[in-house]
Amino acid sequence: MSLPVVKSLVECSDYKTTVLPYIPQLYDLPGQLLQAWNNPTDLQTIYLATNPLITALAFSLALAPVFLLISEINRNYSQVDRMWSILPSIYHAHYVTYAHLSGLNTLRLDNLLACSVVWSVRLTFNYWRKGGYGIGSEDYRWELLRKRIGPPLFFVFNVAFISLAQSILLFLITTPAYVLVLASRFGAEMSSADVLFSRVLMGLVLVEFFADQQQWNFQTAKASYLKLAKVPHKFEQEDLDRGFVVSGLWAWSRHPNFAAEQAIWVVLYQWGCWTSEAMYNWTFVGCMGYLILFQASTWFTELVTSTKYPEYAEYKRRVGKFIPRLTTDLPGDFSDQKAKPKVEPKDGAVVKNGKAKR
Repeated sequence: MSLPVVKSLVECSDYKTTVLPYIPQLYDLPGQLLQAWNNPTDLQTIYLATNPLITALAFSLALAPVFLLISEINRNYSQVDRMWSILPSIYHAHYVTYAHLSGLNTLRLDNLLACSVVWSVRLTFNYWRKGGYGIGSEDYRWELLRKRIGPPLFFVFNVAFISLAQSILLFLITTPAYVLVLASRFGAEMSSADVLFSRVLMGLVLVEFFADQQQWNFQTAKASYLKLAKVPHKFEQEDLDRGFVVSGLWAWSRHPNFAAEQAIWVVLYQWGCWTSEAMYNWTFVGCMGYLILFQASTWFTELVTSTKYPEYAEYKRRVGKFIPRLTTDLPGDFSDQKAKPKVEPKDGAVVKNGKAKR
């Protein structure tokens, strides 16, 4: 059987029962697919006969060498970044498809997939409008890291982390959906708690949308200001001179979009725990891995940002990284005492980092 025999909802979260016995399927799957690659009927049989968690894991492992090869050929290491907003929904669609083909109750899973698709559309759109899918587009942090550690070590980093670990992580954060698949065998309909979880997920996506839009509006205004030396409507020159947004959601959190993003996968993990009547389960690995990644990524981002903007140190002192500080004096002047005074732009001059340039 492709799914374990579970006698209670609690057993849906038992790693030894629901995961460990099916790992050997991972070793046999490549050979089975090679033999049946041109026979749709056999492929569907293999699909249904393989545990859905193992199928998803095999797919994530197969993607790693593809990411590695393309990144090394193009010398562009944002290949996983281009798929970041798409792969989680592909994994969720896989679990939903498996449940449908197996005749399981899918109402809860359908709601999860709907939330996931909305999340993907928002993130993909935001990545696209920032030029992420353009030819040669790459996360600036990869170039900085490559210079810091050198090409040999960066290649090892690409193999172990960029291509492999990130691909597996995108699989792991969706593993609560596997728990929901197992729980659906008990035929439970959507409860009030399920509705609440789905609404919270949609609310967090909305927070991400507003945070990204505020950032986009600010960066667009700043680019116009630096080009034309004219302050756009609804913006203050002081804010544009500062160089980074400190208003709206960004007055409460230095990374409101990142905070909501992490919360989404924590809520999904909790949804799996609630459904399986367990306080915690093994799918915590994906959620925790995501949190650790964002901690490291944000630390590096702020390290770079602090070197570009003198007032960022004061911003860090006043505003929490992810969780808002209730005792804050925002909005206000973020100027650091050591920061140089700003110069008013005159005769077409553009102010940048406290100095007027023409």
